[in-house]
Amino acid sequence: MTVSTATAAAPERAVPPLRREAHEPPEARGLARDAVRMLVATRDGLTHAQARDLPAHLRAGDVLVVNTSATLPAALPAQRADGTALALHLSTPCAGSGRWVVELRDGAARFAGGRAGERLALPGGAHATLLAPYLTGARLWLAALDTGARPLLDYLVAHGAPIRYGYVEREWPLSDYQTVFATQPGSAEMPSAGRPFTPELVTALVVRGIVVAPVTLHTGVSSQDAGELPYPERYAVPPATARIVNAARAGGGRVVAVGTTVVRALETVALHDGTLQPGAGWTRHVVTPQSGVRAVDGLLTGWHEPEATHLLMLEAVGGSALVADSYDAALRAGYRWHEFGDVHLILP
Repeated sequence: MTVSTATAAAPERAVPPLRREAHEPPEARGLARDAVRMLVATRDGLTHAQARDLPAHLRAGDVLVVNTSATLPAALPAQRADGTALALHLSTPCAGSGRWVVELRDGAARFAGGRAGERLALPGGAHATLLAPYLTGARLWLAALDTGARPLLDYLVAHGAPIRYGYVEREWPLSDYQTVFATQPGSAEMPSAGRPFTPELVTALVVRGIVVAPVTLHTGVSSQDAGELPYPERYAVPPATARIVNAARAGGGRVVAVGTTVVRALETVALHDGTLQPGAGWTRHVVTPQSGVRAVDGLLTGWHEPEATHLLMLEAVGGSALVADSYDAALRAGYRWHEFGDVHLILP
C-alpha cells in the first residue's frame, strides 16, 4: 500500500510509545524473520510492505552491502567489593592495548558510580579493573579484563549473554541476536538491519540480479547519550566488495547499505567521487547531513530513538523531510522499534 506524503518543514522527531517497542523476536509473535514490516521511502512517497518484498523494490544491477559481524554474548554479571550486583557490557576492544571499553549497568539503568582502580568480580574467577573514563562523561570506562588462561571468546560463551535493554522483557538465546550473514564474532550488539534476511530472501535477491556483497563493522554498545557521537569501531571493506561496488556504480546500479554500520564502513573508504578503496582498521568517520554520503545510494535500517545520532546518518541518505515523513507514518501505522522490530528502506 502506498501513502502520499507532503514534504514540508521537518517536524520534531516523535518518541515511539512503549507499546510500539518490539519486546521479543518476531518469531515469538508467530512471524518469520522476513515477515516484519518494511516502510519504503522514496521521492514518490511511502509504501507499506514486508521485508520479504525487498527484491521488488530493487532492480538488477543494484548492490546490497551487508555486515558479516556476529554478535558476542557481551553482557556479564559483575559484583563490586561491597556486594552490589551490576552488569558489565563489553563494547569494543581498544586498538592494540588488550583492554576494552565497557559500560556498567544497574538493572535497566546506567551505573555512574564506578571509580578508577575499582576491581569488579566476574563469573568463574575472572575480574575487570576500571582504569579511567573513556573519552568524556561517566557512561563508558576503559577496563582491563582478566579471564585467566581462557580466550575471551570462550569465556564469554561460557558466562556471557546477549546485551539486553529494558524493553526486551526476558532473555533470548544468542542465536536470536545473529543475522544470516554473521560469520565474524565481534559486535557488542547485533547489526540488526540484517536480521530480517533469510536464505530464501537472499536467494530471491540473487535471482533478480541483485548482488550481495560483504563488509564487516563490529558495533559497540548503542545506549548513547543524546548528541553523543559514535566512537571508533573496527571495520573491514574487502577488495572484492570495493570492486563490486565500483563496477555497479559505473554501470548505473545503486548501492544499498543494510544498516548504519555498513554506511559507516563504506563511507570510511570512499573517495570524493564515491569510488571505494579496500581498507581495514578503526574508523572515526561520522556521517551527518553536512558530510553527506559519497558511495551509498540507499539504506535499509531499523527504527531509531529521536535522540540517536543514527538519525543524522538517515538524514544524510534520505534528507530530513523524507526521514521525518517516514517516522510520522511509522508511528501512525504502529511499526515496532529496536532490534526485534520492523525496518525502513530509504531509496531517495
